[in-house]
Amino acid sequence: GIDLIAGGRVKNNNRTAPKTSNVYIKLLVKLYRFLARRTDSQFNKVVLKRLFMSKVNRPPMAISRMARYMRGKEDKIAVIVGTVTDDIRLLNVPKLSICALRFTATARARIVKAG
Repeated sequence: GIDLIAGGRVKNNNRTAPKTSNVYIKLLVKLYRFLARRTDSQFNKVVLKRLFMSKVNRPPMAISRMARYMRGKEDKIAVIVGTVTDDIRLLNVPKLSICALRFTATARARIVKAG
């Protein structure tokens, strides 16, 4: 049998579905589960894994950090599985193309204003 003193068997504790009841997250999971299965793209697998994560493990990202990471990649679209927040320390926001689960109101306004 199983040696319970030794802790029993080790099972896989990775999430296979989100715990949220948010229907929009569930729809995204349905889409990315299909894409991860049917394409050989590592990007789709990473996005799917991030969609399963708890809110604590999906920390917000400031618009200033986005601007720093996107320098020299203006033609690309940034994808964040989480929230994009405003940063008042960034005086002028460059033109950014960002896809995220959420935007704070001020961050959305500044990104839209920048074009």
